[in-house]
Amino acid sequence: MLADQQNAGERLKVLAEQLAEEVTLRQYERQPELRQRFGPSGIARTRQDSLYHFRYLAQSVALDSPLLFINYIIWLKVLLAQYKITAEDLQINLDLMKDAISSQVEPPEKELILSYLDMGIYHSRGEDSLPTFLQPEKPYFREAKEYLELLLAGERRKASEFVLGLHEDGVPIRDLYLHLFQNSQYEIGRLWQLGRITVAQEHYCTACTQSIISQLYPRWIQAAQKSKKTLVAVGVGEELHEIGLRMLADFFEMEGWNTCYLGSNMPAEGLIRYLKEQPADLLAVSITMTYHVSEVQRLIASIRTHAGLDRMKILVGGMPFNIDRALWKKVGADGYAPDANGALEVAAQLIPRN
Repeated sequence: MLADQQNAGERLKVLAEQLAEEVTLRQYERQPELRQRFGPSGIARTRQDSLYHFRYLAQSVALDSPLLFINYIIWLKVLLAQYKITAEDLQINLDLMKDAISSQVEPPEKELILSYLDMGIYHSRGEDSLPTFLQPEKPYFREAKEYLELLLAGERRKASEFVLGLHEDGVPIRDLYLHLFQNSQYEIGRLWQLGRITVAQEHYCTACTQSIISQLYPRWIQAAQKSKKTLVAVGVGEELHEIGLRMLADFFEMEGWNTCYLGSNMPAEGLIRYLKEQPADLLAVSITMTYHVSEVQRLIASIRTHAGLDRMKILVGGMPFNIDRALWKKVGADGYAPDANGALEVAAQLIPRN
């Protein structure tokens, strides 16, 4: 990774809060009607949104990955619509970001940062498009659709009976994970982004799926063959998205690995201490939010400095790595996989057979 990319990204991170404050004040000066539209809390929300924009932009620049910011802007445009924030509002905010960066950042970092911002601005003017994740050509499309409908209807018990019935009829548990649970979770996220379901519904559906996954454990856990290979699975950053990482750990357990799922928001110091006490063959690190990629990068760099851990293989995954398929190399990982099944395939290449 080029040093100027990192320097520019880090500089923007340092200035992010100051610039977000400036953008917010100027936007309310340019659009005084916003006070009436959004009420007393509007300024604070605009400041927070602007700070997110700067953080995503900074991360994209630091990692030399325009795709991260472009994808964020496309996602953001759709999300904001449900909060009555128009495309014009977003355009003004991005233009003000450009002005603030131009006045507060010196060349050559300024030109580099603005080139990334311009790419985001260009894509913000495109058509909104969020295709469904439940597509007829995908395996078990009808089953996934019915499962999701049961969840959205609040029929947790029926959803559980439906999934258990599918397994009794011969559907492999791995297929249930990949084609029902994973695709329905993606679709739930899309529906929330479009404003078609509430945060409460999203949390309910996720909790139901986690419960159903737990009900499936007795159907495979005893039959799993044990090996000497060990996986540690962890999430970093202040995130609550854990279900994908849980499914990955289950896939490895089904394959015979000894697994330890440590959950999300794991401090680096605690993880390193654990890895020294409980050596692992493979560490799987997952994130969902782009602005946590730098934490993955720092974590991996820190692990590599410790004797006994420098040769441990590290696998990364999550939305930012799905957006930019070369990102795993930039953070110093040994591999990347888009899902649990792919992670097993990569692990087979990284870890020799016992």
